[in-house]
Amino acid sequence: MKKATVMSAAVVLASSVMLSACGTSNTSTDGAAGTTAPAATASPAPAKAEPVTLNLRHTQVKDTQKKRLAMLQDVVKATEANVPGLTITLDGVEDQVNRFEKLRAEMAAGNPPEIFDLFGGTDTKDYVKADRLMDLTPILEELGLKDKFYSFEEFTVDGKIYGIPMAGYVEGLFYNKKILADNQIDPPKTWDELMAASEKLKAKGITPFAMAAKDAWVINMMMNTMWVRTAGADSVAGFLNGTKKWTDPAVVDGFSKFETLIKKGYFQEGSLGLAYAEQQNKFSAGGAAFMFDGSWANTPLIDPEKSKVANDVGFINFPTVGGAGDGLINGGWSNGYGFSKRMDEKQLAAAKEFIKQMYNETMQKRQLMEEGMLPAMKLQDTSGVKPIIAEIIKVSSEAKGTFPAFDASIQTKVRESLERGMQELIGGRTTPDKLTAELQKQQEASNKEDGQK
Repeated sequence: MKKATVMSAAVVLASSVMLSACGTSNTSTDGAAGTTAPAATASPAPAKAEPVTLNLRHTQVKDTQKKRLAMLQDVVKATEANVPGLTITLDGVEDQVNRFEKLRAEMAAGNPPEIFDLFGGTDTKDYVKADRLMDLTPILEELGLKDKFYSFEEFTVDGKIYGIPMAGYVEGLFYNKKILADNQIDPPKTWDELMAASEKLKAKGITPFAMAAKDAWVINMMMNTMWVRTAGADSVAGFLNGTKKWTDPAVVDGFSKFETLIKKGYFQEGSLGLAYAEQQNKFSAGGAAFMFDGSWANTPLIDPEKSKVANDVGFINFPTVGGAGDGLINGGWSNGYGFSKRMDEKQLAAAKEFIKQMYNETMQKRQLMEEGMLPAMKLQDTSGVKPIIAEIIKVSSEAKGTFPAFDASIQTKVRESLERGMQELIGGRTTPDKLTAELQKQQEASNKEDGQK
């Protein structure tokens, strides 16, 4: 559970001619009686810059995101300083609310903020189709940034770039090194080793997996990786074009393996009532051996003021299961900023300055060092990173390849069906066969609807 020309206005000051004066009088003689120097004229007031306003929607609202918010605030201050008359209003909204509720409603009404947190893939494609997003391709070329990012793939539609990624990510298993060492367990490399480790830990009263299922997207990070392990990285594309089905045995196998973890009691107790933060709290308190999460989660885990396991956190790719997707890792550059197509000329100039201040070596290195966010841009210097970040980067580089999160491509109704179904699976109200059958039914309906548009 992944991305120059300075555009700044200048105030032109009118120059004044200052004449020297002697004594306290406005007059002086130049050797001839009665010859008087002209009085000095007052300097005109500087021209007042015309006001420019930008609304900026961000999602840095959680207590664990204070450093990210501080970085954004610094960028805003630098941008305002370089654009006379500019005021940027920050609007913080929780990421899921922004993505699935507020921004979606604003896009439908045609009044999104000038700059906003944007998710790549399906979201970007939908908003391009609605003609709401600015084509950033010429701006990136103008600022000399187009070739400095790892990938714009998830923000590209018909060859044009509509979003700029802020950071990259990978998803995998965080593990407690001390718990595993104390129980003579090596970090598992295969499904059988993971099961054996989980059984051994449970027998000793140790929760194998921290898990919060109230927020269904949290469950589906791990589920996404598990069905890709069993069915392959091309599964989502296959669901969309009809060459694969959710009911294919290899896909169902991934869901069945997840159900095994549920039935054996390897997940955190009461997970259906726990929000995402509780998953991290359980793991950082030393209460679980494993936690499947995105690389973005590393910062609070290694903060000694918030975590009891700050010196014991490791990271591994999800174990192999003997399927077509073994060795791959879920990763990409799917979170970034989008820009409204409705900006006027002055707002556009200010937005370009924001891009310049936000996307550079200094800021990308800062977010890597302070927040452990994998860079979207190709940094020249990655020295001095924290050990867990070095470990995450190493795991990512050793993976056989990456695949994007399913919800970057899959239709909204299919995603919602999967979220409901996974909560029902954890609650014992459905089975892998029934769940995947419902998913396939919704997939076919969504594919048909897409074809009719």
